Amino acid sequence: MCIRDSVVEDEPTLSKQIVHSLKNVGYAVDAALEGEEGYFLGDTEPYDVIVLDLGLPKIDGFTILERWRKSGNKTPVLILTARDRWQDKIKGFDIGADDFVTKPFSMEEVIARVRALIRRSRGLAKSIIEFGPISLDASRSKVMVNGRKVILTSREYKIFSYLIYNQGKVVSRTELTEHTYDKNFDRDSNVIDSFIKKIRDKIGIDCITTVRGMGYRFDWDKKDQ
Repeated sequence: MCIRDSVVEDEPTLSKQIVHSLKNVGYAVDAALEGEEGYFLGDTEPYDVIVLDLGLPKIDGFTILERWRKSGNKTPVLILTARDRWQDKIKGFDIGADDFVTKPFSMEEVIARVRALIRRSRGLAKSIIEFGPISLDASRSKVMVNGRKVILTSREYKIFSYLIYNQGKVVSRTELTEHTYDKNFDRDSNVIDSFIKKIRDKIGIDCITTVRGMGYRFDWDKKDQ
C-alpha cells in the first residue's frame, strides 16, 4: 500500500535494518537517530505509522509520544523497547502508544505489526480488500483484477493502493506525492499524472476519477462495471 513511515531509533545499525526492511515491502521511510529530530518529523510530516524507540538521546520516546498526543497527533505509533517491564507498557499505552515490540525482535514481526496498525487505523479487519473484480492484498503488495495478477511497479502500487484505502475521497497530487516518496526525494507532483495513466491502462477498469483542479478519487460503482 502507499505508506509513509518514520523510524526513530538511535542505534544506527538497527535503524538501517528497520528502514531497509520497510522499504523492501514498498513503504517510503524517513529515519531519525535522536529524539529532537524524531519529534520534529512526527510533528510536521504526514506519516501513516511511526516506529519509535524509547531510549533516545535528547528527548526520550515517552516524552515525544506524550507531546504528539497532547498536540492532537493521532498517527499510529509502534514502540520499540529493550524494557520488558509491564509497567513501561502500561505507561506507554496510557499516553497513546498503539503497540509494543520488545528487543530483540525479528523484522518480520515489526512489518506485521506495522501492517496491523495501518489496517486498524483505517477500520480494516483483514489485509485483503475487494471492490468487485478488483482485489488488493496488502500483505503481499499484490493487485488482482478478475483473477488476473496486475503487474504494477512499486510506485504505481503505492499510488493505487493509497487511492483504494481512501475510497470515495478526493486525494490531491501533493498528498499522493507525500505518501509515495520520503522527505529526501525531490518531489514533483506532476509525475503523479503519468503514474495514474499507467495504472489505468494496466487495471483496465474505469475506477479512478479525475477531479479537475483537485486530484483523483477511487470510485467503485458496481452497476457501471
